[in-house]
Amino acid sequence: MLLVSLLLAGCGAKPSASVSGSKRVDSYVSLGGRIKTCWFNRMAPLLPAHVYRADVSPDGSQVKINIHERRSLGRAGRVAYIVDFQQEGPLTVVATDNRRMPPHLAAKMQFDIDRWKRGESNCSKEMPATASIPAAKPVAAR
Repeated sequence: MLLVSLLLAGCGAKPSASVSGSKRVDSYVSLGGRIKTCWFNRMAPLLPAHVYRADVSPDGSQVKINIHERRSLGRAGRVAYIVDFQQEGPLTVVATDNRRMPPHLAAKMQFDIDRWKRGESNCSKEMPATASIPAAKPVAAR
């Protein structure tokens, strides 16, 4: 599967997007299955305080995964993270948008999605390496 990663600028947040050579529903089935298996498994879920909800229209024209904050009785609360699948010609653009997920979890989620798009299929507990760049010291006016 040919995948090319790119970054799209957004309002305040930077949604991430990549291009897949698969059809929209095929990309959803592949990524959605890995998301449910790895992030919502019963033994060691990455997101125990969240709920998975898929929104797939009968004709496949709308394909989206919403990760919601979990409310009482396991109900879906506010949307915390979105994985959206848009068909553009023969390609599918897979876009992610972090709405309310803590930064370290959003980074892990994007790390996993990027790995799975490259063909990996495991549920790695590896966290992405984050580069911390010290803030520049202000220069005193002379």
